[in-house]
Amino acid sequence: MSRTDLIADSFTMIRNAIMAKKENVDVPASKQIKSILEILKKENYIDNFKLIEDKKQGSLRIYLKYTKGEPAIKSIKRVSKPGLRVYVNHQKIPSVLRGRGLAIISTSKGITTGEEAKKIGLGGEVIGYIW
Repeated sequence: MSRTDLIADSFTMIRNAIMAKKENVDVPASKQIKSILEILKKENYIDNFKLIEDKKQGSLRIYLKYTKGEPAIKSIKRVSKPGLRVYVNHQKIPSVLRGRGLAIISTSKGITTGEEAKKIGLGGEVIGYIW
């Protein structure tokens, strides 16, 4: 099966797993998704993730984080899509829920959070919002 937007598919798989109160979820592996998951782990939205090898693309197993039965990820939203890319410069990087959320930005230096992109003065493509 051909997938056109792997990041949106992965976000949907995570959203569905959280609604079903799953402990972990497997998503298709890619370098972009791995760097997004590293950010989510660093910002304490997920517990951990690991690469599961197979003879093809591989998959990433994401261990979701819950505190007192509530998921750490309340919502995860894809902003820039293949049909409509959303770019911002470093002065107009959005603040998600007045700083309580997280914007993920793809810059020329790699995928980073909105706050880090503001600090280094780089804009880029807005991948998504998480809170």
